[in-house]
Amino acid sequence: MAKLTGSQVVAQTLKNYGVEYVAGIPGHGIWTLMDAFMEEESKLKFIQVFHEQSAVHLADGYYRVAGKPMVAVTSIGAGASNTVIGMATAYTDSTSCMLITGGPPTHMRGHGLLQELERYTDNDFPKIAEAVSKRHWVATRTEEMPFIMHRAFSSMLTGRPGPVHIEIPMDVQAEAGEVTLHDLQERVPVGKVYPDPEAIQRAAQVLREAKRPMIVIGGGVITAEASAEVVALAEHWKIPVVTTWNGKSGFPEDHALFSGSVGQTGTLCGNHMASNADVILAVGCRFTDWSSSSYAQGVTFSIPPGRLIHIDIDPHEIGKNYPVAVGIVSDAKHALAHLVEALKNDSVDRSDYLADLKRNQDLWEAKLATRRDSDRFPFTSQRPLGALRKIFPRDTIVVVGSGNAQGAVKQTFPVYTPRTHLTSGGFSSMGWAVPAAIGAKLAAPNQPVVCILGDGDFLMNPQEIAVCVTNNIPVVFLIQNNAGYMSIRGGQRKQTSRHLGSEFNLPNGEPYSPDYAALGKAFGMLSFCVNSNEELEPILQQALDANAPVLIEVPTDRDAAGPWVPGWWDFPVPEYITDERQNEYWELRNKEQHL
Repeated sequence: MAKLTGSQVVAQTLKNYGVEYVAGIPGHGIWTLMDAFMEEESKLKFIQVFHEQSAVHLADGYYRVAGKPMVAVTSIGAGASNTVIGMATAYTDSTSCMLITGGPPTHMRGHGLLQELERYTDNDFPKIAEAVSKRHWVATRTEEMPFIMHRAFSSMLTGRPGPVHIEIPMDVQAEAGEVTLHDLQERVPVGKVYPDPEAIQRAAQVLREAKRPMIVIGGGVITAEASAEVVALAEHWKIPVVTTWNGKSGFPEDHALFSGSVGQTGTLCGNHMASNADVILAVGCRFTDWSSSSYAQGVTFSIPPGRLIHIDIDPHEIGKNYPVAVGIVSDAKHALAHLVEALKNDSVDRSDYLADLKRNQDLWEAKLATRRDSDRFPFTSQRPLGALRKIFPRDTIVVVGSGNAQGAVKQTFPVYTPRTHLTSGGFSSMGWAVPAAIGAKLAAPNQPVVCILGDGDFLMNPQEIAVCVTNNIPVVFLIQNNAGYMSIRGGQRKQTSRHLGSEFNLPNGEPYSPDYAALGKAFGMLSFCVNSNEELEPILQQALDANAPVLIEVPTDRDAAGPWVPGWWDFPVPEYITDERQNEYWELRNKEQHL
């Protein structure tokens, strides 16, 4: 045993458990904890951010690439509350990270301490954190800190990943106690969850009966490092593969069996093949409304009559939105490996089915080329993505913001290896991409990282580009500038033929935009504005060669901004709209299968 303060317990435990980076802002609620990070026994690399939300986003991006957690730390009150969007994003997308916040001293709770929420319940912030955490703790004494730390790591690193929160009151940070730091290897379960053998045999039989099977992969495939098993099953059983938003990068997109993505902003090929499948094998996906076209039969999926085999580590997801023929609670890697083994002596001829796949792949490629290869200026959303893919190496990591850029990258920018496409999927948070890209680069310092986002998204957290300069982190930021929230404007126009609050305009109606290249230079970055079609590739090449923080502004046509929308999204039409939109809405609403 040793006599340590609560802060020393935390700092030494983080170092002992393999944490490399801590990000945050050292408010008064964690001054004692920050001091512990400077001691020799627990010295960690600290990344100073400029908004507490960004500390969690940074840790989120780091985990998605590294597969191991990073820590965010903030003060109490406003500092802690600023992290909620970051935690909600990580929670929705099943990303592991740890948030440690300060708390009011235990002897001061409820007395109106500076930044304390106490009008309803003393020290009320943990209730806020509860909704966006896989698990959270409020420490009460130093002696329990070793236990809390290993429980938090166990929660993060087992089962379905998610963020955890620990609140440490200021007096617990400062007071010492006789403690024993626990060995993490002795406090977490060993091994993975294996599938029920009977369920595997039932799933194999359903696949044997399939004429038009389809594999749908979500983010769980990447988390479980099951991409090789997906490829093995797809190749042996000749099954096309589609991806959800967070499943993108789980299957090589230059593979002959890659069918595209699914959902509202999926691909024509992906939605066609998935909606006509008689058996769907879903691995590590939640069937969100975006990925399922709001469950309207025949748009993305048809379940029933199609039969579903659903593999997921979380039993909560199985049967939630679609009935299953076979539901398998398992680690994705082992479930797929067992399916490959069960089918190893079988063979199948799917020449007609794969010919249909090829026809639809070619049709999609022809449609894609009209925007990706366009020479119009300002650009389409797709043109810079085609150029980026030609110039940047195969292992480049793209971190994508919300909105039109998100959908355009999903459809247009092919990726080939796991953890090279990161996006805020289920929460679709604006302001996520910039800090998440910084975290991705910390996790993979030898791979190029490009952050692709719209100007509206960038303006949510532009200050974080300074982190790249102050820490010499070479990320390329590609800002598609269309002077507004164009994905929002597009939805408003489609629904009601008018829009409000989605364009950035001057009083005279002219588009308004800051000078982003000047902004980048003001922060100390190498910065460009692409002023013609001919300048695009040379500037991208300079950005790649620079190996430095770079900002590139890409003027984007407001009316050529965004992806195609081959799927559907259930967004009720106001009753005063009485034209064909009302009929179209109810026609698809009545086909929804989730209920």
